[in-house]
Amino acid sequence: MSGFSVPAADGVPPRPGAGGPGAGGAGADAGADAAAGAGAGGRGPGAAPGGAPGGAPGTGPYRAPGTPVPQPFQWLRPSDPERKAPATGRTVLAAVLAGLLSSWLLIDGLGVNLLLCAAVVTVGAGAAARAAGRRPRVWTVLWSALALALLAVPALYEAGWPVLLSTVSAVGLASLALHGGRRWSGVLLALPGLLWQLVPGLVWGGRTLRGRRAGNRGQVVPVIKGALVAAVLLTVFGALFAGADAAMANVLESLVPSVDLGELPARVALFVLGLATALGFAHIAAGPRRWDRTAVRPGRARGRLEWALPLAALNLMFGAFVVLQAVVVLGGAGAILERTGMSRSEYARQGFWQLLVVTVLTLVVVALAKRWAPRGTEADRRLVRLLLGVLCLLTLVVVAAALGRMWFYVDASGLTSLRLWVLAVEIWLGVVFVLLIVAGLTPSAGWLPRAAVLSAVAAAAVYGLMGPDATVAEHNVARFERTGQIDLRNVRYLSADAVPALDRLPGDYRTCALNLVAFNLRADGSAPWYATSLAEARARAILAERPLPDHLSDGENACDRVGMSRDYAFEG
Repeated sequence: MSGFSVPAADGVPPRPGAGGPGAGGAGADAGADAAAGAGAGGRGPGAAPGGAPGGAPGTGPYRAPGTPVPQPFQWLRPSDPERKAPATGRTVLAAVLAGLLSSWLLIDGLGVNLLLCAAVVTVGAGAAARAAGRRPRVWTVLWSALALALLAVPALYEAGWPVLLSTVSAVGLASLALHGGRRWSGVLLALPGLLWQLVPGLVWGGRTLRGRRAGNRGQVVPVIKGALVAAVLLTVFGALFAGADAAMANVLESLVPSVDLGELPARVALFVLGLATALGFAHIAAGPRRWDRTAVRPGRARGRLEWALPLAALNLMFGAFVVLQAVVVLGGAGAILERTGMSRSEYARQGFWQLLVVTVLTLVVVALAKRWAPRGTEADRRLVRLLLGVLCLLTLVVVAAALGRMWFYVDASGLTSLRLWVLAVEIWLGVVFVLLIVAGLTPSAGWLPRAAVLSAVAAAAVYGLMGPDATVAEHNVARFERTGQIDLRNVRYLSADAVPALDRLPGDYRTCALNLVAFNLRADGSAPWYATSLAEARARAILAERPLPDHLSDGENACDRVGMSRDYAFEG
């Protein structure tokens, strides 16, 4: 199902020859010819001398007449769009504007500028969808709203990894919103769909412009003339207003980009990227591939004993682990620590990573087992649901044990960005297993692919919008205020998001924790408002009110005075 509805398009079967219903014609005739030619030792009419007796027609250096020639990328044919609307002038104009905004605004960094560029790209895609007669649906609106929420992360926070994760997730969601999809193939192939539309989108836009009639081209000339006249008027009157008022001069200076020939290659690259992205999304909106129609052959069903025996053995091992964890929770932890000689943090850290790997591998095992599960009778299907359901339930206990280990470790050693990230991933994996259990209990699991993607996107949005670096700093500072203990290595390399929390530390602790952030902010200089996150603006205001020493050595000396080792090896 596409992300937009198309009149007289939804439910249209794949085109003939694409492998779906209605595929026949030449392919069926070819099969009949091949069957006829396979008689009498496999040498039918037109078979080449030297053909292998009994060999299949069309094999070897010669091909029997009527045998279809294998086509490259044949698996893509069923997903071909029924029709592709041509690019309109509004779509191309929006794409050019997106390219210009990208080259102007994105050169200084990410912030509100990303939302502005995304808004123009959305206008272009909407114009292309309207020209194709498509209308938005509920899932289209949902995916689009989540994409906008993810694009708000760069405007709020400064940390690099959450910003990258949010931006990539937003692009994937926008592609899914335009493609649509219900099945696993439709959802998973739609997420990176923009990547293979960048070049076709440029060709599509260029072909449309070349094909426009002279009368249509004449409509563009007045727009260009009007834009040039507006630019001249704004330049003249802007210079006069800037000379008349200092505040107006500051506003115009922040809006007008500086001209630096050294930045020209980067600006050209950003223009091309913005133009290609806008046209790529518009190209999808004008006629998306129906990835749901991609044929995915089920795996060969294995025998009941061959399939169930290893899975039952794995369930027994998981059950033994669950029983052992129950013993530990009921009071055996102290004895285990005494017997192993480990500290609390060592025991927790050692166990968490193995349990995280176990969780991921179990997800792979469930997927492979489901593919090769016996499905011939109702008894087979009940056995599949039983064994996989028990495995998923036991895996939830493993997830809970892993989360308990990590929280045990955080309580002993403090929170870091890496620990917060893996906690979020482990929680999301637990949600996925809950969805698998619910899918096994319901008559139909057609909702599962979109629900799984929705859970992943919601996890990414919550992770980005919570401000991971700010959360890490707040946890460690609160722990210091409660216990007087803090590992400054956990907070010293955080981004400007952490400044409000770290500013509460006293004396040398504050200097040691904030010295690197302050140095980086001074080195980067002040970015324009559209490329500055809210967290960076807040950090600059705090450090301007309570400045730190200018030299990095002062921060190093402060770290020495509070007893932090010069060995900055980072622990996860």
